Amino acid sequence: MKDRYDLLIIGGGPGGAIAAKTAACKGLSVCLVEKRPAIGVPVRCAEGIGKDILQQFIEPDERWISAEIDRAILVSPDGTSMVLEPQHAGNEVGYVLDRKIFDRELVWQAAAAGADIAVKTRAVAPIMENGKVSGATIESCGEVKNVRAEAVIAADGVESKFARWCGIDTTVPLREIMSCAQYLMTNLTIDPHATVFYFGNSIAPEGYLWVFPKGERSANVGIGITGRKSAPGKRAKDYLDAFVRSHFPDGRTIECIVGGVSVCRPLPCTVADGLLIVGDAARVVDPLTGGGIFNAMYTGQLAADVAAGAIAEGNTLKERLMPYDTTWRCAKLGKNLERNYKIKEFFIGLSDKKLNALAQSVSKINLKEFSTLVLVKELIKRNPGLILDLKALKDAIS
Repeated sequence: MKDRYDLLIIGGGPGGAIAAKTAACKGLSVCLVEKRPAIGVPVRCAEGIGKDILQQFIEPDERWISAEIDRAILVSPDGTSMVLEPQHAGNEVGYVLDRKIFDRELVWQAAAAGADIAVKTRAVAPIMENGKVSGATIESCGEVKNVRAEAVIAADGVESKFARWCGIDTTVPLREIMSCAQYLMTNLTIDPHATVFYFGNSIAPEGYLWVFPKGERSANVGIGITGRKSAPGKRAKDYLDAFVRSHFPDGRTIECIVGGVSVCRPLPCTVADGLLIVGDAARVVDPLTGGGIFNAMYTGQLAADVAAGAIAEGNTLKERLMPYDTTWRCAKLGKNLERNYKIKEFFIGLSDKKLNALAQSVSKINLKEFSTLVLVKELIKRNPGLILDLKALKDAIS
């Protein structure tokens, strides 16, 4: 690791890796640091991603694809199922990845492009010069050194320590942080080509439970509930254990992971002097689904593009970096995040009785011209008792 680079990237997940590769391919000197001793572990993700959006960044490879998904199934509290075929399921149809291999492939590609990679290496403080982020103090295997850079990309996940150290308020309200638990299970009887989502306050209060296949008889079985619903005896893991006992009594758990996912709006601004914030650190996780792989890669690539132009001009102050922030907000990503935040806020306030009524209505709707707005309009027609709730949702996403 050198003492100075054009670009320093904090975090070796998909956002950081794509940023490193993008910048290195543009001829920048790049260093990516990852605090964990190995890339891709532990896996804190359900590992699902849409086919089309993945192919914007990397060609699919069977080495890191665990399952190919062609439909999604939504299950209401009373067991009513709604099957979304490929044309309607959007990003819920695609691949379930093996993130251990996938993340390493992305970092290997960054290294092949010329980026320096340092694992078991963490940023412990930013270097601030006249209010500008100018690098970081780095600790690696007991050695501490200052690494300066023209710009820094914070891609350090939901904890987002580096941006906070730089003076950015990254606080997530308790009601908007999902407490999550997930088992990798085997010996299951499942549909290997369908992702399944379970809803209901008795199953996953203010959240949902998922089953993402990873082969013929294996799957990621996980849950997310809002932080304010977590309490002794009612933790995410407690709800998950109850579901597993009921639905997969013969299943075998071979991995267990826990963590948090933000489902809030993005940070008010994702740049500062010398700093760009991407992925989970920028709070660009989909607030409805909790998905963040594509969002991290998209913002990582965009941040590297903008940083490269700014570095070439010799100006990495906030104003010059702002095109990163404005571009992703005006793009489909930014619009979807705002729409899905409003939809999430609507659904977490519904009782199980209302969720059941909506699910039963949806099962009767002809979805030939399916869209979120069309769906809401149809639900209004079929649920006069929920007209005020649904009109509020329609107005929010129109």
